[in-house]
Amino acid sequence: MSALARHHDALDRWVDAHFDDEVRYLQALVQVPTDTPPGNNAPHAERTAELLQALGYTAERHPVPQDEVQAYGLQSLTNLIVRRRFGDGGRVVALNAHGDVVPPGEGWTHDPYGGEVVDGRLYGRAAAVSKSDFATYTFALRALDALSTSADAPVLAGAVELHFTYDEEFGGELGPGFLLREGLTRPDLLIAAGFSYEVVTAHNGCLQMEVTVHGEMAHAAIPHTGIDALQATVGILQSLYERNVHYQGICSQVPGITHPYLNVGRIEGGTNTNVVPGKVVFKLDRRMIPEEDPVAVEAEIRQVIIDAAARYPGVRIDIRRLLLAQSLQPLPGNAPLVEALQRHGQAVFGEPIPTKGTPLYTDVRLYCAQGVPAVIYGAGPRTVRESNAKRADEHLVLDDLRRATKVVARTLLDLLQA
Repeated sequence: MSALARHHDALDRWVDAHFDDEVRYLQALVQVPTDTPPGNNAPHAERTAELLQALGYTAERHPVPQDEVQAYGLQSLTNLIVRRRFGDGGRVVALNAHGDVVPPGEGWTHDPYGGEVVDGRLYGRAAAVSKSDFATYTFALRALDALSTSADAPVLAGAVELHFTYDEEFGGELGPGFLLREGLTRPDLLIAAGFSYEVVTAHNGCLQMEVTVHGEMAHAAIPHTGIDALQATVGILQSLYERNVHYQGICSQVPGITHPYLNVGRIEGGTNTNVVPGKVVFKLDRRMIPEEDPVAVEAEIRQVIIDAAARYPGVRIDIRRLLLAQSLQPLPGNAPLVEALQRHGQAVFGEPIPTKGTPLYTDVRLYCAQGVPAVIYGAGPRTVRESNAKRADEHLVLDDLRRATKVVARTLLDLLQA
């Protein structure tokens, strides 16, 4: 057996021996809520830093200025960086996972903040996306640390950084975007939170907009004296949803990504049942395949809304962009990441680990925009739906966590070989 193969086996054994600790670490992370909105996430960062300290790591706390946080629509936000250097020279490999998550919603049969383990699954909001990869990455680093101080230690060069951030649900600009803008990190390679059975190298972009439809309130007994903002909104929504039929004919060439689509996720308005609605606000989400031009997509959506509103005399509209997230396309230089993750993934999981795109959008695009080659890989099932992410009873299969931790630890070893 080669020295490298012996080292891979040693990493695997360490992960197995300390897996109960890893599960307890993940449970502690799930038990501190990070619902976004409202986005009061500094307490979770503080708890994470305490847990890391107990494991022997110092987490740099990087709070985002409060005025920026509030202007963004959040309450508090502190990002964390752990830096571990293994030798002079070499690559800096960053591992990024986000701790913020949507509120739990209804329908849970397990406590969304309990971290309960039942039949080999750990339940809780963010158990799969992506507090799981706080655990994957922390314990992969711990395994490499243990190997580096063993009697049979390999010669390593380079460093590992853990980036734990807290605004992916709002676009990442105050998470990885903040760390990169402020010059707090400049890694050579990045692995970001994902699932275990594929290496993601591309993802959709996302345009989110808020549309306010202004009419004029009136008593329901004399509706002709008002301007019904809800009726106009219905017409606008019909025009928007009709675009989904057109989008089905625009197909991406990236495996794992199908076609663009549009969703309206929130609507509010009106005052009472006996009042003609004077104002309605709705928020839409337009997913863009990597081949699309974001500028053209936004212009098209705006025009559809304007043309539909024009059919309702007296109605005024305001359109505000909330988010424009660029799509992710593979950067030259990501080959070492892809090759190592696929090779070790197949060895540990016993099946080929393909490269794919995903219809999600992620913080990875922010690293790639700064020229950092990146991929998405972590602990989780084959699909988002299997994990119940953003649904009731979100969960993680613990065997996926165990094996993904081994894959990432092995990959770090290969990337940091002197």
